[in-house]
Amino acid sequence: MIVVMKADATRAQIAEVETRLREMGYRTHPICGDERTVIGAVGVTRADNPEVIGKMAGVDRIVPIMKPYKLVSREFNPVGTKIRVGDAVFGGGEMVVIAGPCAVEGEEMIHRVAQDVKRAGASVLRGGAFKPRTSPYAFQGLELEGLSMLRSAGKAANLPVVTEVMDTRDVEMVSEYADIIQVGARNMQNFKLLKELGHVRKPVLLKRGLAATLEEWLMAAEYILDGGNDQVILCERGIRTYESATRNTLDLSAVPLCKEFSHLPLVVDPSHGTGLARLVLPMSRAAAAVGADGIMVEVHPDPIRAMVDGQQSITPAQLSVLVTEVKRVSAAVRTHPQVASGSCKRAI
Repeated sequence: MIVVMKADATRAQIAEVETRLREMGYRTHPICGDERTVIGAVGVTRADNPEVIGKMAGVDRIVPIMKPYKLVSREFNPVGTKIRVGDAVFGGGEMVVIAGPCAVEGEEMIHRVAQDVKRAGASVLRGGAFKPRTSPYAFQGLELEGLSMLRSAGKAANLPVVTEVMDTRDVEMVSEYADIIQVGARNMQNFKLLKELGHVRKPVLLKRGLAATLEEWLMAAEYILDGGNDQVILCERGIRTYESATRNTLDLSAVPLCKEFSHLPLVVDPSHGTGLARLVLPMSRAAAAVGADGIMVEVHPDPIRAMVDGQQSITPAQLSVLVTEVKRVSAAVRTHPQVASGSCKRAI
């Protein structure tokens, strides 16, 4: 449930409500807004009559949350979450473009791509140091050496960096190098990893699982928020269906639906979503049109020679076109709210 405090509620009254909720067995998650404070109360509790909270001093009303995901729900934060990373703001109304190679292949290469990404107008550099591969014989990434190269290239180009973590044992190490920590599709329901990332004070980019429902995806995000980390960015990257013409089926309906269900910002990955470089630009335009907060694409200076996913990587020149076009589409959609996505619910 959500406890909405009165606009004139004192800090002492808010603290007293939190204390009482914890005594009843709830975990509390306060949000201090410009006008008033709301307190999220979640968890399994033996409380027989939580309505008694509504009678406490400073409490305006109690709002029940019926969905299984509580902290990520739109009811919990009707205004929406904004996450700032460097100069980029996810959920702030501007289209954020994340770009870079699927894998860090070497120091010269990642520095070159970082400069290309910066010149194209993208805001975040991506690059994989740990690569989950279907085959154990495929290139697995440069690991710690790759993290160091990515961090160096990001600093040189003045770009924050995002990279994937695959194991709870690597969370601390990856956190030292990454500005955003990515959870890949194969680890979306790695609950131990999600719990560990709940203790990290850095944004987490959570990709949708290979065949995950929206509820399963949002419940995975709930694990991270429940641990105390409220900086989660959702990433739609396509799901597995019977269609074989593309690598995955990019589910763009997930964008407006998740905007309705949740307050978390959401980006779209058309590279993995289609697996075909020629589809990246049109699907990026489409993602911007349905209200995505950002796009994440794979870029390589020579896709034919890329060690990983060259068939879905675009060139730096194509990235420049993409950045310009998705920002134009996004601006046009946001200028005409009657076609924009998202919830129309009034903010608390």
